[in-house]
Amino acid sequence: MRSSLERKQTGFALAMILPIFALYAILRIYPILQAFYLSLTNYQLGIRKYDFVGLANYVDLLSNLDFLVSLKNSLLFAALTLVFTLLIALGVALVMSRMSIRGIGLLQTVIFMPVVVSVVPSAIIWNWIYEPQYGILNYVLSLVGVSPVNWLFNKDTALYAVLVFVVWRWIGYYMIIFWVGLRAIPDAYVEAAKIDGAGAWKIVRSILLPLLRPIVLLATVLATINGFTIFSEVYVMTTGTQTAPGNALRVLTSDIYERGLVFYKVGQANAEAIYLFLILIGFTLAQFAMNRKKKDLY
Repeated sequence: MRSSLERKQTGFALAMILPIFALYAILRIYPILQAFYLSLTNYQLGIRKYDFVGLANYVDLLSNLDFLVSLKNSLLFAALTLVFTLLIALGVALVMSRMSIRGIGLLQTVIFMPVVVSVVPSAIIWNWIYEPQYGILNYVLSLVGVSPVNWLFNKDTALYAVLVFVVWRWIGYYMIIFWVGLRAIPDAYVEAAKIDGAGAWKIVRSILLPLLRPIVLLATVLATINGFTIFSEVYVMTTGTQTAPGNALRVLTSDIYERGLVFYKVGQANAEAIYLFLILIGFTLAQFAMNRKKKDLY
């Protein structure tokens, strides 16, 4: 009797899960498999006939200047985004969790607000801030005698200008993640360390950060993915006459978009997307391995 009931419950659970799994397979798994297949062809948008070319697209990309430049820019952008965003967010979370701040809820809302606002209007506002003639940034700098800078057109400043916007936009997201993790750490650990004479930096380094390691790993993986898959910010801020010369803002996602939807080389675009997928998988596995190695040291 019990076995029959368990079989019915299992069958009911599978019947409920199967439609969701089927939908996930159609919307997620099938497009990934199709992208991998198209990356092995010379398929071009609008042309029905195409041939299987194997790994030719992958080999050609390794000698393609646009791909190499976009890969270099993406690596630099992801690394800088990861470091600055997480360090600032962690610092803000530490201050908020360990200090009595009046109106902390309102302050958190203000810091988190850029995450909620759509990227397009935010990017347009920052375009106005960076505007070379009438932008508020150049106006403030002119008060201290600095000449106007065309931030998004200068190849030496364009990438970093977009970086500042991205860091500003995502600080609140990671601040909340770190703040929740810090609030979960019992105060008894910190109080015991204070009794033993530990200073603030010693408490952070020896108690809070080790206990926060799973949260740091999560934030690191998410920040790495966000850094490599940046597109809307670059596209909106560099569309028009302010685009920086010399491919200074060409990243992998924008190169995939241009290769597939502007030049219609869908096979190459999918090959580049697979490269991006493998890079993200590689960095994620490396971060998990480093976290496991550090854990074994304690």
